[in-house]
Amino acid sequence: MLSEVIFIFNRRVNRGLAKQTKYIFVTGGVLSGIGKGITSASIGNILKARGLRVNIQKCDPYFNVDAGTLNPAEHGECFVTIDGAETDLDLGHYERFINVQLTQKSSLMSGRLLLKLIQDERAGKFIGKTVQVIPHLTNAIQKEIAAAGKGFDVHIVEIGGTVGDYESPAFIEAIREMGLTLGRENYIYVHVVYLPFLGTSQEYKTKPAQNAVRDLRSAGIVPDVLVARSEGQPGEETLQKLSSYAGVSREALVLLPNAETIYEVPLTLEENGIGKFLSKRLDLNAKKPKLNDWSKMVASALNKPKKRVSVGVVAKYLDNQDTYISVFEALKAAAWAAGVGLDIRWVNAEDTQSIKELSNYDGILVPGGFGSRAIEGKIAAAQYALKNKKPYLGLCLGLQVGVIAAARNAGVADANSREFDPNSRHMVIDTMADQLGKEETGGTMRLGDYPCVLASGTIARSIYGKKEIRERHRHRYECNNAFRDKYQEWGIKIAGASPDELLVEMIEGIDHPYFVASQFHPEFNSRPNHPHPMFKGFIEAIIKNRGI
Repeated sequence: MLSEVIFIFNRRVNRGLAKQTKYIFVTGGVLSGIGKGITSASIGNILKARGLRVNIQKCDPYFNVDAGTLNPAEHGECFVTIDGAETDLDLGHYERFINVQLTQKSSLMSGRLLLKLIQDERAGKFIGKTVQVIPHLTNAIQKEIAAAGKGFDVHIVEIGGTVGDYESPAFIEAIREMGLTLGRENYIYVHVVYLPFLGTSQEYKTKPAQNAVRDLRSAGIVPDVLVARSEGQPGEETLQKLSSYAGVSREALVLLPNAETIYEVPLTLEENGIGKFLSKRLDLNAKKPKLNDWSKMVASALNKPKKRVSVGVVAKYLDNQDTYISVFEALKAAAWAAGVGLDIRWVNAEDTQSIKELSNYDGILVPGGFGSRAIEGKIAAAQYALKNKKPYLGLCLGLQVGVIAAARNAGVADANSREFDPNSRHMVIDTMADQLGKEETGGTMRLGDYPCVLASGTIARSIYGKKEIRERHRHRYECNNAFRDKYQEWGIKIAGASPDELLVEMIEGIDHPYFVASQFHPEFNSRPNHPHPMFKGFIEAIIKNRGI
């Protein structure tokens, strides 16, 4: 069994043959969406600030194989790693808080594990044994966790959902078993709960949190740290009560009320001594935390500058900000760095009136997306930006509609993409010739990091400050090379291309203050204290255009 393997590995560690990874398991109770991802990322932040090598992983009980087919309106954006894994948006939080580039190992969904178990069973790898949740699925989970944590000082594992969900028992059991074999000094359980406020009695209630702890205990796990989320600031008496009834020492209980910015959370954890508690409890060889740069960034985020700029995000998934969260966070980071306030406004790409009101915004941004719904509104937005020299940032689909817009502005009325109109005579965006017929196989999807060479004398080359870059992709269609010689007369030019020059990676508007668009998703590489060059350039162009 895997537990025996872990035991043998730990015995070798104790003999000094390898360095033991310390594990922090983060679970949630009461309700979903209370901030396990932000808590996990913040713990990673304060531990990395101590000079430790930190990795982080999301274990998601969904039966999906990956997040690639999940509806963004329901689940938020699909975050793509450098090796092309389509993952939950929490990995974006992890990368922004810890400033790392994660891989497929950091995203684990039930569907992928179950699919492999079934394939192995069909291939006879279990030699006729009965395949069960315990030990086969739980062992598979532990194996994935151990592989992701290998070589790091600390590996943080967030279990998605809420303790008690029908989908999650195998993951809870897996981390319980790991605790038995790792050794008490090598793991810690963090449980995130919620303290609701009752307006009628004007008090915070601890009973839901107590019950959430009881649910976790009933699964065999006793939390070492309790993170209590709340809308406001409960009194010390409430926290002492929760500590007593939940059986968690007061020093290991931290309150996280709603913050003005999520980037305050690491500082709140540090101020409450959680970093020190974790370092001591896990016997970590930790240095004094270096959080000065992070604190300066938070101060900028909390600043209320008088000068403000507005950006209209032309989109169709308008249900919540999570659908484009990396885009929004990248915009904020660029505005903080520039010292201006930022107003992000939804522009419904399906609403003709909204498109007519683009003049109300200082800049226009068209994010990524799939499908023909609302595409004409996005094309119209790009057309407007080109004609009126309005700063424009196009991300993935934003580049594709930018090329279509330029062609239509130049009189090619039926310019389109194969994705939206396969009968168009002017297919300026198309499937590559060697990939035709593979549309349903996944063979045409570009995912993950790809290199790009930036043309000299372009805005792109100027904002990046170098010739060669690597960025993350998630798209199927490409610029049709048959029309590349038309770009100049359409008012655009190629700003970046693949090293073999076969694929257009970036375009720019000619004689335009900032019409810059990319096939890739630069937002995935933006950090709150290191804004991405494309977003930084976009905000700076808006400021210059406004004369502020």
